[in-house]
Amino acid sequence: MLRHEATELAIRLGQVAEAVCRHYLSSGQKAGRYWLVGDVHNTPGRSMFVRLTGPERGRGAAGKWTDAATGQHGDMLDVIRESLRLVDFKDVAEEARRFLSFPHPLPEVEPRRWHAIPAPSGSTEASRRLFAMSQPITGTLAETYLRGRGITALHDTAALRFHPRCYYSPDRGPTEIWAALIASVTDLADHQTGAHRTWLAPDGRGKAPVETPRRAMGDLLGHGVRFGRSGDVLAAGEGIETVLSVRSALPFLPAMSALSAGHLSAILFPEALRRLYVIHDRDPAGIGARDSLVARAFEAGIEVVGLTPVRGDHNDDLRAFGLHALRAALKDQLHPEDVSRFLVV
Repeated sequence: MLRHEATELAIRLGQVAEAVCRHYLSSGQKAGRYWLVGDVHNTPGRSMFVRLTGPERGRGAAGKWTDAATGQHGDMLDVIRESLRLVDFKDVAEEARRFLSFPHPLPEVEPRRWHAIPAPSGSTEASRRLFAMSQPITGTLAETYLRGRGITALHDTAALRFHPRCYYSPDRGPTEIWAALIASVTDLADHQTGAHRTWLAPDGRGKAPVETPRRAMGDLLGHGVRFGRSGDVLAAGEGIETVLSVRSALPFLPAMSALSAGHLSAILFPEALRRLYVIHDRDPAGIGARDSLVARAFEAGIEVVGLTPVRGDHNDDLRAFGLHALRAALKDQLHPEDVSRFLVV
């Protein structure tokens, strides 16, 4: 009986997930189809993401959340329990019923204009428009930024573009304009589902001096920024710079950036995939993402090989030790069959 009641309450709370987040996770903010906050205790930050839309049950259900820093996950009942530090389910259920009895405002919708229908902020359509308005990275500040990180592999980078005047909205204060590296997030069928923005310094030699110089928009979970066409082998990592660092050493290894540890653990596997290299950061979130992928891939009959950096991530290694040292370290971690396929100088 308790289990049935918990399921029904979780579904009803998921139907008003944004209202739940605004009430119990007020330190966070909406970003596309997600609510971003530091953790389930309402700490400011962006490592925990809550799905605001989706089916009522199962994978990708509205109200489901994951904390990329700790690996914790749950539903809206867990949010209520943890944010209020409740212990007994009776108290959690009572609070949930009390919340559901309140009237909740509808999510804000941008007004229609006579000359055009604007895409909702943070939506998949908005991400497609942003990417379409951007230009190839060759000769731009985006190329300067990537080469300044020691990255030499800029082939197969059609997923990356440059926008010279990309809006940045701080948590407080007026909207700013900075140049930005724009990345297209795509699904397994190569349909764009989202975009990622890295705002850049005026000279391109680093990120812009803003509070959150990296932000994503659209539908991200399961998808990624892709470099090269995957077949039976694919490398998947967190950040764009990290993945491109590995590609600089192994230029023909198909790879994708999932943009964060939480999203890395949830990537969807191509049908032909037989071996997955996990380019993980050397921190608890990165190691947790690797372990999660090992478990998921085992069930799908896919071999997983971890590519572990010496320092925090592979871009740190590239800049600290150089390309030849990174290539030698990666060679020792490759499956023997893949050394001749991908280790090409």
